[in-house]
Amino acid sequence: MSRSGKVSTGGGDDLGQNPFGALSGAGLPQNSGSQKPETLKSGTGEAVRPTGATNPPPKHRGRLDIKRATAGRGGKTVTLVTGFVGIGLPEKEQLAKKMRAACGCGGTVKDGNIEIQGDQRDKIAAILSDAGFRPVFAGG
Repeated sequence: MSRSGKVSTGGGDDLGQNPFGALSGAGLPQNSGSQKPETLKSGTGEAVRPTGATNPPPKHRGRLDIKRATAGRGGKTVTLVTGFVGIGLPEKEQLAKKMRAACGCGGTVKDGNIEIQGDQRDKIAAILSDAGFRPVFAGG
């Protein structure tokens, strides 16, 4: 194959103009790309956030029902967390992963609900409270 008809992707003069060339003289601040938020240590040994740091998840993110169920599972008990509103699948999977690790058991996200094996309602309620939700025990 010959090189005729191909455009170089090197970003040089072959393209005619560099779309980012004007940005270097626009007075924009330079970013090194390796900036991380820092936490300061107070005299008590606790981490103190700087004024520009992000805050923890907002409180009052909604009510979640925690239920114990055995129906359709061959007599095995599972803990169901239902009532998620405005929360995407990735965040549900992250919460389920925290719950599985804390309870030392299996679990999954099915039909928009989190299922954890066994009766783990107390541990799950603590995790959901830390995440800013209001857990409510429902059912038997």
